[in-house]
Amino acid sequence: MASISLQRLIDKQKLTNLTDEIDISNIRITQPDINRPAIQLAGYLEHYDATRLQIVGFVEYSYMEQMKEEDKREIYDKVLSKSTPAFVFCRDLQPDPLFKEIAIKNGVALLSTSKGTSVFMAEVIRWLNAKLAPCMTVHGVLVDIFGEGVLITGESGIGKSECALELIKRGHRLVTDDVVEIRKVSEETLIGTAPAVTKHFIEIRGIGIVDVKMLFGVQSVKEDQEINLVIRLSEWSKDQDYDRVGMEEEYTEYLGNKVVCHNIPIRPGRNTALICESAAVNYRLKKMGYNAPQELYKRMQAALENRDKLQ
Repeated sequence: MASISLQRLIDKQKLTNLTDEIDISNIRITQPDINRPAIQLAGYLEHYDATRLQIVGFVEYSYMEQMKEEDKREIYDKVLSKSTPAFVFCRDLQPDPLFKEIAIKNGVALLSTSKGTSVFMAEVIRWLNAKLAPCMTVHGVLVDIFGEGVLITGESGIGKSECALELIKRGHRLVTDDVVEIRKVSEETLIGTAPAVTKHFIEIRGIGIVDVKMLFGVQSVKEDQEINLVIRLSEWSKDQDYDRVGMEEEYTEYLGNKVVCHNIPIRPGRNTALICESAAVNYRLKKMGYNAPQELYKRMQAALENRDKLQ
């Protein structure tokens, strides 16, 4: 199961640890979902998921302030479960002494942030969804071309890295070469990143390893990118039938999400980088409602109708 350390969350969101007495080095977050324990503080714990990160906003804090002392001890013992990674108090709110005492006893970290509750929740959910999303690795190159994430795949030695290098020279940005880590952050979105070891490096056969960031500048690289389009490179074969119109889209699937895929045959004289650029721009046009094959079909239909009228 994917997990992330609580310390990484603290560092990322610049949280204040209110319970220094607790060793948080082994506390890990395993779920991207969070919870605001409003109804649980009122005593209803039937479906309380204690393993989630718990967020306390102004509403929960106001309710806790007016609770009776005996009710506090009973409820706090139940909501401060040993399986809870942490409680985060927003708007610089501070837990009452009894809440802090029981939290320390149960080993539950208490954190604080100055951010508003809704703002903090949105940031944490987005970040946890990205970090704890289902992940897989594929062999390929991921490049940002005109804002579209293009994943270039194909057999080893087919020319993926050389194509990426030419695209970088044209002003596009490299995300990763050779190994692409793909994370499914939603039912429609796949995000590609580079492994930490190979980030910003690209391998060119005959030259070796090249540091793209140092060679072309920081504007030539990108940390992550949504994968919008897949281009699969293959050796050209005269016996293979290739799509010459593009009326119907082809797809490939990663982690259950379908992505538009083009199979591009490679032969001497073909400018692969230019083809990738054209594919990215054509994909953007289709998203904006313009489809060239359909436009050609309409023109042909209109031409045939005019010919029939003239006969």
